[in-house]
Amino acid sequence: MKKGLVSFLVKAVPLLAAWAIVLVLINAGIVTDYYLATMATICINIVLAVSLNLITGFTGQFSLGHAGFMAIGAYTCAMVTMAEPSVLGFVGGLLGGGVLAALVGLLVGLPTLRLRGDYLAIATLGMAEIIRIILLNQDATNGAAGLSGIPAFLDWNWMFFLTVATVWIIANFLHSSQGRACISVREDEIAAESIGVHTVRSKVLAFMIGAFFAGIAGGMYASYFYFIKPDLFGFLKSVDILVIVVLGGLGSLSGSIIAAILLALISTALQPFPELRMIIYSLALVVIMIFRPQGLMGSREVSLGVLNRFRRREPAVATASAAPAIRRDDDEEVV
Repeated sequence: MKKGLVSFLVKAVPLLAAWAIVLVLINAGIVTDYYLATMATICINIVLAVSLNLITGFTGQFSLGHAGFMAIGAYTCAMVTMAEPSVLGFVGGLLGGGVLAALVGLLVGLPTLRLRGDYLAIATLGMAEIIRIILLNQDATNGAAGLSGIPAFLDWNWMFFLTVATVWIIANFLHSSQGRACISVREDEIAAESIGVHTVRSKVLAFMIGAFFAGIAGGMYASYFYFIKPDLFGFLKSVDILVIVVLGGLGSLSGSIIAAILLALISTALQPFPELRMIIYSLALVVIMIFRPQGLMGSREVSLGVLNRFRRREPAVATASAAPAIRRDDDEEVV
């Protein structure tokens, strides 16, 4: 019991300290709206990257449809908060957008997740484009003009809570028997089936969870930037999210977090040079992938308890009951 309490405090204290420090800086006026917008972008990208990493990195399903789920969450949250401009409406819009995105993920996942590799990527890309076209041609969503004047409820407190909650939930899911089953699908789908893992169910479950949190990220975007339109959630948005995941490392939650922060800071630093911004940004990505093709973290995670220690994730092999196949020490968990 004491060991568990110490482990919890080691993880919680740095997070609470970071939240408190930023809150003090915001109240003191040191963190301006410009920097707060950058922080909002970082938090949204972390939620998107971690949820996509669950699908692509840990379950091994190459998806290019994450922007579609984000669009569902953004429009749902926007329409609910515009109808009920209150904190209750904001929370309801967030959860409603996440649940609706998860249901669409279920409907799309059941037929498409029987595909593999490039075929799955094409199917999910088509799904995202269908969602965008539907939003583009609906009067309720105001078509190509989009929705503006969305009530803004996302502040630093909500950003911090939603980001930490997303990482914590997905990390704990990966340590569960269902999470181990998803990892076993990535390692060898045929072998996983042979020992009793229901591979399609595991893939659909990971797809739904990833879609849910992509919807949450969409709601966060709509609430903070108070303007959305279908073109914001096109193919390039899905690629941007995938770049964060690949750059951070497939199968590393820590890598997704680090890459989301790094790319947002690079993009912000290059704002004064709009003509060179995308060139330098692209060259930086190319150089990183040449010298570090497995991503910044590879398949490793970084522990809050011992920041100078890295661990390599061991291949997970599910048992017939999809029980955890490997054991980890408390300081190896990711929160």
